[in-house]
Amino acid sequence: MENLVRSTLAANELIARLKEMHGPLMFHQSGGCCDGSQPMCFVEGEFKIGESDICLGEIEGCKFYMSRDQYEYWKHTRLILDVVRGRGSSFSLEIPLGVRFLTRSELV
Repeated sequence: MENLVRSTLAANELIARLKEMHGPLMFHQSGGCCDGSQPMCFVEGEFKIGESDICLGEIEGCKFYMSRDQYEYWKHTRLILDVVRGRGSSFSLEIPLGVRFLTRSELV
């Protein structure tokens, strides 16, 4: 599968910082709870990927997953991982740093 996700420089810098703090990482695009539909960053393997999750590609060596049902809604877009200031209400690793990952999209 083509890599359907990319990232901004700010996201790449934050990922590098989080890797230094926590080691290998993974992402899962939340499907509704915790700030709506938000990308969440975990230590690799700490989020259980289910049979209904698919890998959309990698960002800075980190796999990025989304549920198959949610992918059906987003499949005509390329996801762009970005960072904004402010605390999200999720369990994502960046939250204590006062920033949060945000998914933007563009039609493909």
